Amino acid sequence: MTSVANTENLASLLMSRPYDDPALLAASAQVPDHAILPDVSVLKIGGQSLMDRGRAAVYPVVDELVEAKRTHRLLIGTGGGTRARHVYSLAADLGMPTGVLSEVGSAVAGQNAQMLGYLMARHGVPVVGPSAFGVLALHLAESGAAIFGGMPPYDIWQRVPHEGVIPPYRTDAGCYLVAETYGCRRMVFVKDEDGLYTANPKNDRSATLIPRATVDELVELDLPDLVVERPLLELMRHARHVREIQVVNGLRPGLIRRALDGEHVGTIITAA
Repeated sequence: MTSVANTENLASLLMSRPYDDPALLAASAQVPDHAILPDVSVLKIGGQSLMDRGRAAVYPVVDELVEAKRTHRLLIGTGGGTRARHVYSLAADLGMPTGVLSEVGSAVAGQNAQMLGYLMARHGVPVVGPSAFGVLALHLAESGAAIFGGMPPYDIWQRVPHEGVIPPYRTDAGCYLVAETYGCRRMVFVKDEDGLYTANPKNDRSATLIPRATVDELVELDLPDLVVERPLLELMRHARHVREIQVVNGLRPGLIRRALDGEHVGTIITAA
């Protein structure tokens, strides 16, 4: 009965109040969310950390993904990597606005998705674009997995950052938003480090691993280098479904599967 009452109250407010009315916002928050794909896990395969390394890094990851989809349903997003950084540099130098950088960055993440898709094609795994997300359930039922470019399709509608022109919501955010929107089971970021460190371990030998942290703790620490995009922390604050993510090292065999099984094998970041 409570759910029905909340829905009726929301309908009444929607007909009579502006969208930013506090009572309307509160009523919409009380309506239960429906988890669309609660048995699916989202994996983000890093562009610079994995795809850019070529065969030596990518082929073992492909083998793990093929094996994992036997027992897990997977949505696999791809990052842009070094080529995206290069095109951002060129576009910024030409005076292009944030929305244009978002579009060209999407193209690079899409290229990585296509390459990963060709490697997994013989296993029946398709590559889907934003317009094909409506048939994700069919792809998952048929093959157990689907691949997508991780950049959120904001294009010219990308939020303008407080400083500079680099799109603030890139492939980490895009993959996370897919997991949150579909109410997925897990969100795993597959990188080339064991997790989150106090500094970049590639150029700071004193950096130490942080095995677990909350969003508030990371905001307070204000680390100079995060293993995931900084705006992702704010997205997690307001999440209803995916309030925990894990960052694992894709160069270490077996960790992807273990993370999908729920093991703590990297850094876990929680919303609270």
